[in-house]
Amino acid sequence: MDDFVLWAIEMVQSVDPVLRTILAGVAIMLETSILIGLLVPGDTIVLVAAIGVTSWLEGIALGIAVIAGAILGESLGFWLGRWAGPHIRASWLGRRIGAEQWRRSERYLQRRGGIAIFLSRFLPVLHSLVPLTVGMSRYPYRRFIAWTLPACALWASIYVGLAAGAAGSYMELSQRVHYAGYVFVGAIAVLLIGILVTKKIIARREERHMKDEPRREA
Repeated sequence: MDDFVLWAIEMVQSVDPVLRTILAGVAIMLETSILIGLLVPGDTIVLVAAIGVTSWLEGIALGIAVIAGAILGESLGFWLGRWAGPHIRASWLGRRIGAEQWRRSERYLQRRGGIAIFLSRFLPVLHSLVPLTVGMSRYPYRRFIAWTLPACALWASIYVGLAAGAAGSYMELSQRVHYAGYVFVGAIAVLLIGILVTKKIIARREERHMKDEPRREA
């Protein structure tokens, strides 16, 4: 296990840091822009890129690239929604998403406002639909960025910081502990499970909020 983990980390680290950083930024831009985010596993690419970080400078550069990519992707989704939202919704891919998902995104934005924009970065499906839905509304772009920027920064910090920290800890631990590979794999598994559970908790909480809202209005 140790040999395999060391080989995997060294393979990622062998990729030019500039290229690795650019790929992560582009991947997250695609992941956060309109419906492409349902097809491109940007978060996985960011995690892999973060494992290859070997210095604070590389980590900071990767974090900035991921934040910039996320902002560009969400901005692209916003402006496409403003210019061609109904056409995208009526397209083949838009129909495959399902009318209920689109209505859910609209209700979520109407009832939660800026909080919906912030939390959507951490929610499946909605992280791709909400920027497009916001663009189709009259919500100003300046306010959209004010909510999505801190969400993208927090998201990038969690993914890059934890993955890079786990890889760095392994490289140090592997020199003293024979079974460090299992510790590293366990740490990554805990990280992924923690991210998944957190997303599920947020999603269920927001679902309950949307279900309870009509009762309050009644």
